[in-house]
Amino acid sequence: VQLQACGGGLAQAGGPLRLSCASSGRTLRWYNMGWFRQAPGEEREFVAAIRRSGENTYYSESVKGRFTIARDNAKNTVDLQMNSLKPEDTAMYYCAASDRVVYIPTIRGGYDYWGQGTQVTVSS
Repeated sequence: VQLQACGGGLAQAGGPLRLSCASSGRTLRWYNMGWFRQAPGEEREFVAAIRRSGENTYYSESVKGRFTIARDNAKNTVDLQMNSLKPEDTAMYYCAASDRVVYIPTIRGGYDYWGQGTQVTVSS
């Protein structure tokens, strides 16, 4: 499945930004989906994930309460609503998909398909 992440850009600290992950030709509701981010010089880290059913979501401690992951099955997207942004949220954000039977949402190795990334920059 080919994934395209979009919606990144420059945001003010405390403000919102919404990322979207889309796929051409594949239905994303059949995949467990995740968002990761990578700052310069850092490892790629888990941000948020959602199971196929949409009933279970997962968040890193650093974004819990500020970010929300959700499916929009009508648009065939998985969105990441980011509120109360902080300068430390600055990173390249990647969406990822997993069709594994055993799914561990918080680790990079649990995903088979990755989008190209979208840059988020938060100014103080």
